[in-house]
Amino acid sequence: MPIIQVTASSPWKFIRTQGPKEGESLAAIMKTADTAQSDPDFAGLIVRCAPRGKVDVLVALIRPFPPRRRPQVTITSSNGGTLAFEATMAAAGAAVQLPDEVSAFAAGKWQSTASLSVVVKESDSEIKGMVALNGLQAAYNSLLPNCSQ
Repeated sequence: MPIIQVTASSPWKFIRTQGPKEGESLAAIMKTADTAQSDPDFAGLIVRCAPRGKVDVLVALIRPFPPRRRPQVTITSSNGGTLAFEATMAAAGAAVQLPDEVSAFAAGKWQSTASLSVVVKESDSEIKGMVALNGLQAAYNSLLPNCSQ
């Protein structure tokens, strides 16, 4: 199992969790929300290894949504670009899994973006948050060797 190279001083934290299969572990990096600019129910952003060498991007929440919901997510970068899409729920409703195409932004444009503003809407509920992206490039590059092909 490769060793992660995200340093203790990195704003991105490396986590490894048990996978769905016996003996399988999943690696991820996580950045907590800017609490001064986020709702209390917004936890942060997760970039994790997924099966077949893919990378998933998720929004972590404190207050979960029902598992089968499909919230609307709008992400605005500090550079001015905006993405809007329908997402799915993961992790028993405590995380919103963003569509596959979002992983290309984590691998590219977001690495030179200062921050993201995120809005998650589900029915009459809305959770807003802000995540600074400093250190994403180094953390992302350290995560990739931990992803199984």
